[in-house]
Amino acid sequence: METSVTLANLEEHVDKRSPLVLGKETFASVTNIVAKPMEMKTPKAWWICFLIAFSGLGVLGASIAYLFWEGVGVWGLNNRVGWAWDITNFVFWVGIGHAGTLISAILFLFRQKWRTSINRAAEAMTIFAVICALVFPGIHVGRVWVAYWLFPIPNQMLMWPNFRSPLLWDVFAVSTYFTVSTLFWFVGLIPDIATFRDRSKGIRKFVYGIFALGWRGSQRHWLNYERAYLILAALSTPLVLSVHTIVSFDFATSQLPGWHATIFPPYFVAGAIFSGFAMVINLMILCRWVFKLEHLVTMRHFENMAKIILLTGSMVGYAYAMEFFIAWYSGNPYERFIFISRATGPYAWAYWTMVTCNVVIPQLFWSRKIRTNLWALFIISVFVNIGMWFERFVIIVTSLHRTFLPSSWAYFRPTIIDISTFIGSFGLFFTLFLLFVRFLPIVAISEVKTVMPEADPHGHDHGNKPATGGAH
Repeated sequence: METSVTLANLEEHVDKRSPLVLGKETFASVTNIVAKPMEMKTPKAWWICFLIAFSGLGVLGASIAYLFWEGVGVWGLNNRVGWAWDITNFVFWVGIGHAGTLISAILFLFRQKWRTSINRAAEAMTIFAVICALVFPGIHVGRVWVAYWLFPIPNQMLMWPNFRSPLLWDVFAVSTYFTVSTLFWFVGLIPDIATFRDRSKGIRKFVYGIFALGWRGSQRHWLNYERAYLILAALSTPLVLSVHTIVSFDFATSQLPGWHATIFPPYFVAGAIFSGFAMVINLMILCRWVFKLEHLVTMRHFENMAKIILLTGSMVGYAYAMEFFIAWYSGNPYERFIFISRATGPYAWAYWTMVTCNVVIPQLFWSRKIRTNLWALFIISVFVNIGMWFERFVIIVTSLHRTFLPSSWAYFRPTIIDISTFIGSFGLFFTLFLLFVRFLPIVAISEVKTVMPEADPHGHDHGNKPATGGAH
């Protein structure tokens, strides 16, 4: 579509006042842009990517089946390191799932309009990441066939679960987060699903019609929709803070040196937002390029997300420094030994990888040229997620592999099953995400339209096409 200035010039001179929708887009053209990936014939590139992702999902299934058949001995666990890649991957995926709800709920409550083009994909990412996370607690318990002993009901062992254990709090926190996030995502989808119901024929029209829940776009429908969306946003907001806080309690409430730290809750929350936004940047850069969404997902969106990564990365770096300070100031020789061992011991390579990826590299975002360079954004975001995986690995393994008795020290080495299960979790994630982008709108059409000049009832066009109608 022609514009008065080139897209490159618009993005080169992006600032806080730059439009959230570039070019002379109308309500109809926005709908067509978002609908095109869903209504076009399935491209070969999608099938290739889907087969690769589905193969990864097959690797996950085979790894889990082999684990159930042989037992957890197929992992690299030893007498000292009872938690390793399984819980590392769980915390990693739960962290990935934080950005979606933050973008959708908290930024919505603070009336940040720049969230509108990225919130739908971020919400979907949240749900798929939590699904990946839930796999790992389910398979690391050992004898999975008696996992019902863990349920909060009387069982044949005549025991009740320990409700004071943060491991049980995790069950309620993550399951509640998943439920509310799914409802929030679905409610936001209803107006857009109704749009595709009206544009479709045959079986697609029937299926979209079921999930549109009878939406007709009346004033009453919009009032009920906005009220429900606001309530779910208010419910989701404390969950963003509580879920990773409770995950951190798995470690912080123990007496183990390296885990017993009151800084863990805010530190884990900041790290989750840090890694989650990095994954959103990676996914949105790819989707923007593949589906030609340059007019809807602009450099303003990426620059704002880069600033949040810079902020949360600085908070994570501060937490790293405070951990060392607290270990020294406490006067506890065991705590001090653990942190010195992290930086200079057998896992020093993992520790310094973590520091480099999470603290040093994100500081490049102080430069506006880097914040507005898609290649730099993509590469730095990949390093952030690598660093955040290593952070969880360092916290878990380096605190366990050296106990109070040197004779009990052991070095953890992952096995091929550890690695294949982790790789397979990415297969599960991308299988779900590819199905999402094929059958559901990747951009929230109804919300993007509210930030366009046409939605201004007073006709303030801000350089775009004059207003021609209402917001919806």
